[in-house]
Amino acid sequence: MSYETITNAAQLDALCQRMASADRIGFDTEFVSEDTFRPELCLVQVIVGEQMSVIDPQLVEDLTPFWQALADGGHTTIVHAAREEINFSLTAIGRPPANIFDTQLASAFCSTEYPASYSAVVTRFLSVNLAKGEQRTDWRRRPLSPEQIGYALEDVRHLFKLHDKIAGRIERLGRTAWLQQETREFVDEVVAARSRERWRKVSGSGSLGPRNLAIVRELWRWRQEEAERRDSPPKRVLRDDLIVELAKRRTADPDKIRALRGMQYGSLKRSIPAIAERVQRGLDASLDDLKSRGHAKPPPQLNLLGQFLGPAINSICRGESMAASLVGTATDVRDLIAYRLGYAAPDGEPPTLAGGWRADLVGNLIDDLLAGRKSIRIADPRSEHPLAIDAINR
Repeated sequence: MSYETITNAAQLDALCQRMASADRIGFDTEFVSEDTFRPELCLVQVIVGEQMSVIDPQLVEDLTPFWQALADGGHTTIVHAAREEINFSLTAIGRPPANIFDTQLASAFCSTEYPASYSAVVTRFLSVNLAKGEQRTDWRRRPLSPEQIGYALEDVRHLFKLHDKIAGRIERLGRTAWLQQETREFVDEVVAARSRERWRKVSGSGSLGPRNLAIVRELWRWRQEEAERRDSPPKRVLRDDLIVELAKRRTADPDKIRALRGMQYGSLKRSIPAIAERVQRGLDASLDDLKSRGHAKPPPQLNLLGQFLGPAINSICRGESMAASLVGTATDVRDLIAYRLGYAAPDGEPPTLAGGWRADLVGNLIDDLLAGRKSIRIADPRSEHPLAIDAINR
C-alpha cells in the first residue's frame, strides 16, 4: 500500500496545494477521547487523486493549513461518520469541511442499516472485507507499526469507490436532494451541539422537580468549566450521581456537602467551596424556564396508535431501501400523532416527521392513515414486505 508520511510543515504545504486543485478529497482521523475534555487528534489519513497520505499531528504542530484546505474550494469532502472530524475542523478554524459526503449517512438513503460501521458499508457496497486487527490501538504511542498505518489507511482507501457507488444509487432513487438536506441539518446540529447545554442528560435527573433541576444545571455548568480547565473528561470531575444527590439535598452548606459519600477525595474535596457556591446559585435561580408547560395530556390510546403504526413504517422503509432508524424513532411517530391530534405543546416545534423528506416518505402517509384516507392491510404474510397501504374510496 503506497502512501506518504507528512511530518513537517513543508510536506503539509505540498499536500494542501494538491488538495486545492482536487475535485474530491477523502479523509479520516484516529483519536483518543477517554482522557481529555475534547478528543485528542492522533493521526489524519488523506486521499487525493491516487495518492494516500498520513499526517502525524505529534510532529506537525500546526494543522491549520490542512483544515483550511478542506473548508475552502468546490471539492467534495468524503468521510465516514464525520461528527468528530467536523468538530476538529471547527476547533481549528471555526468552519466545517466543504461539501461533506458522509458515507455512513448517505448509505442510510439506499440501504436499511443505520448507523453502519465503515467496514459494514464497505462490505455491503463494495464486497470487500476489511481487517480488524488494530481496533484497540492506542494511537498516541509512537512509533506506529506498518500494520497500524495500514489499518488506518484502509479507512480512506475505499472512500472514492464508496462515493461513486452510493451517490449513484441515491441519484437513481431520486434522493439526492434528501441527502443534501439531511447533511446540512447534520452539520448544523454538530455546530449547535458545541454550545448546547446538555444538563438535562445528567443520568437520574429526569424525575426531579424544578428547584432540583436548577441545581443540576448550575453544577453541570461548573463541571463543564472545570473539566475544560483541567482538560479532563467531565464525569471525572464530578459524577452524575453526585450531581443528582446534591440537587436532591438542596443545601449549600459546605459541611453537609462534605458529608456526602464520595465528596471526600482529592480535587473534589478541594472544590467543595466552589460546588457550594453553585448549589446556592441553583437555590436562588428563577424557575420560569424550568416549570412544565401546560398542554393537554396525551390519552392512553396514543401509545397504542404508535405501536400499531411503528411496524408499518418500518415495513415501508425496508420496501423503499431506507434505514428506518434514520427516518424516525417510535417516539417520533408518537410525537407526530400527538401533534396532529392536538396534544402537543402549543409553542413547540413541529415534529420531525411533519416536514422535509421525512414527511414525503412517511409523515404524509401517517396523516392519511389518521384521517382515514388510507388503510393498512396484510397483502402477503409470506412476503418479506407483508403489509400494503391502500387508498380508501369514499
